[in-house]
Amino acid sequence: MSAPRKVALVTGATAGIGKASALALAKAGYDIVLAGRRLELLDAAAKECEAFGVKAIGVVTDVGNPDSVKGLFAKLKATFGRLDVLFNNAGIGAPAVPMDELSFEQWKAVVDTNLTGPFLCTQEAMRIMKAQTPQGGRIINNGSISAYAPRPFSAPYTATKHAISGLTKSTSLDGRAHNIACSQIDIGNAATEMTERMAKGVPQANGTMMVEPRMDVRHVAESIVHIANMPLDANVQFMTVMATKMPFVGRG
Repeated sequence: MSAPRKVALVTGATAGIGKASALALAKAGYDIVLAGRRLELLDAAAKECEAFGVKAIGVVTDVGNPDSVKGLFAKLKATFGRLDVLFNNAGIGAPAVPMDELSFEQWKAVVDTNLTGPFLCTQEAMRIMKAQTPQGGRIINNGSISAYAPRPFSAPYTATKHAISGLTKSTSLDGRAHNIACSQIDIGNAATEMTERMAKGVPQANGTMMVEPRMDVRHVAESIVHIANMPLDANVQFMTVMATKMPFVGRG
């Protein structure tokens, strides 16, 4: 009798890094739960995942809402009975304006999605992973190169990505006794809808505008699969995957 397929949950799974990662995990043999805001896109992405011969479901979710997150994990548990991998991917940014011009609502929207969301999903994942047999699982947080260095006019996004590093470390520590591993992947300039503006030029720290190189999003997705497939006695604590020539390393 063959072993049951592992189960992976990806948030923000209808486009970009989330969708690419969900498809890569499905291709690697994982049953998939896709979470996002738009039902029609979730259903379409689930069908693409099922083309690889796995089972996939889409669940409309607001990751910043505790009741919505509880509903997501209840659906996951009722459908699959366990969870092996959580990819906390959902994230948004705020308008690129000086921080004194940001509204409280714009700040709160980013914090709710980028920080509260991963915390709520991690809570629910840990509850399942602690109780299941075999015990344990893996949680992967989508950080950012912004977790190390900010872009101009990015206070909400940068602050939440720094906070994700703290959440990653705390999850690694608190999960240790329960065979739960936690990783953070910091991504720089993956070619998705969110980074299309980089082809036209984005603000730099010295006040200039510059076109920035991007990389194929499949390299991120392949990295997620690599981390997910590791045995739970080994972990990639932090990984940076970036466009080689983007202006991150160095000065000016």
